[in-house]
Amino acid sequence: MKALEHFKTITHHRHLVMKGCFAVGLYKQGLLHDLSKYSPVEFLVGAKYYQGDKSPNNAEREDKGVSLAWLHHKGRNKHHFEYWIDYGLDKDHKMTGMEMPVNYVVEMYVDRVAACKNYQKEAYTDASALEYYNKGKGKYLMHKNTAALLENMLEYLAAHGEKATNEYIRKNILCNK
Repeated sequence: MKALEHFKTITHHRHLVMKGCFAVGLYKQGLLHDLSKYSPVEFLVGAKYYQGDKSPNNAEREDKGVSLAWLHHKGRNKHHFEYWIDYGLDKDHKMTGMEMPVNYVVEMYVDRVAACKNYQKEAYTDASALEYYNKGKGKYLMHKNTAALLENMLEYLAAHGEKATNEYIRKNILCNK
């Protein structure tokens, strides 16, 4: 039964992201979003650790000390800032967040909004994704320009709503793409 519920959850999430991506003009990204979640390495873990109100990857991480599903997922989906972590060019060559292409930052924004809608259900508000982002913000290894763009869209959503934010993204963020 968990497998069916997990399938419904990830499929609903994909549909929400698809709708959001289409609303801002990212048609191909909307169609291809998170297809790796249906691969055995991700889907079987998701079904095993399914909870319905949060990502099963944390449960796998708590059980095994690492989430192999997450490592697989973030390595195949460019809308995750973790995909863009690499060695820096400074003298210490520390791991750092690389600047993400704008279209993937927009998909990351849409993904975060969809995840909040999917998990929060009726409790979702236009401020939900910003609130969730702010809870973990100090822990993110994200390029400053990527973080600034994501925050800008999340703040705009909280202040103006989804329809206005989609228009803002189309006209002001993706207009030069």
